[in-house]
Amino acid sequence: MLPSNHHGRFRELGLIDMQSGGDVSRIVYEGIENIPGSTVLEKMRYLQAHGDGLRRLLLSEPYGDPAMSVDLIVPPSHPDAQAGYIIMEAMGYPMYSGSNTICTATAALQSGLIPMQEGEQSVVLESPAGLAHIKAVNHNGRVDSITTQGEPAYVAARGLTVTLPRGQQVTYDMVWSGAFFAMVDASQHGFELVHDEAVSLAAFGDEFIRAVREQFNEPHPQLGEAGPVPFAHFMGPVEALGDGGFRSRSATYVHPGVICRSPTGTGTSARLALMAEKGLIREGQWLETVSPRNSSFIGTCLGEARVGVHPAIHSHITGRAWTLSHSHVLVDLDDPLVDISDLEHLMTPPRSQSLR
Repeated sequence: MLPSNHHGRFRELGLIDMQSGGDVSRIVYEGIENIPGSTVLEKMRYLQAHGDGLRRLLLSEPYGDPAMSVDLIVPPSHPDAQAGYIIMEAMGYPMYSGSNTICTATAALQSGLIPMQEGEQSVVLESPAGLAHIKAVNHNGRVDSITTQGEPAYVAARGLTVTLPRGQQVTYDMVWSGAFFAMVDASQHGFELVHDEAVSLAAFGDEFIRAVREQFNEPHPQLGEAGPVPFAHFMGPVEALGDGGFRSRSATYVHPGVICRSPTGTGTSARLALMAEKGLIREGQWLETVSPRNSSFIGTCLGEARVGVHPAIHSHITGRAWTLSHSHVLVDLDDPLVDISDLEHLMTPPRSQSLR
């Protein structure tokens, strides 16, 4: 038991760790309060500028790992939303994420933050990019699947080319689907998108994204500044399955240095938008993306949309999340490895005088 006069130097965070497709999302549901901002986007921008300590703390040793994500539950501003969430990753603050939405919605339902209904249930969450419309399928207190529809995806540019430091030229397309994705034909560079290629794929992705950042820097037409390009999505050959379905191996690189264990929901949405523009998929058809670790998501092409001057598509992503742990993390403000000075004013004191 800690002496009572020490409690002022400790803070406590309530966490639920989930995984979807192998990617771990750490849901923070307790311990952070009163983030300035009238919308989830404004709260995200405040954390990005003035409270990045939470992201650094939970994605770095000894508390976490850069391959994880963090999803902070916050109050929503939209009357249709039951909760808001801010997504944090090694690359920064993506405005929307399919796997993070799947994990956050599942955690919120299974923990009782959002009351669960047996069978199909509609849930609305507010991300920084806007509303995520979710269909949950629940059975005996568990969420069996989540289908989430975020904001429309659009092709921002086609046929761009960069030269890597060793002279290799790479042609890519740029697509927005919650963040900018540089889309690369993997077979053109000798990749089959299997697990054994993880190290070489990450090295290629690092060189590639660094070069792309020198070339491409556009705001989102409605959301504004999007920051440096964070993601590369590597596309394998497309196999037709019949019944309107397709399958393709896929891999998403997250700068700096992470190859996602899942094919990523937003990467799948970006792939659908690019296929739709090329006339390779139409409304009602679906694509199964398969990661180098053989996990998969299903993306379905929905109706047409528009984002500023860009033709766009709606899509939804279907997957499932699994609970890894429920925990309370104790943060000792005197620990030299803890750097949350920019966040301390938003953290609530411990709930109990008997922390161990």
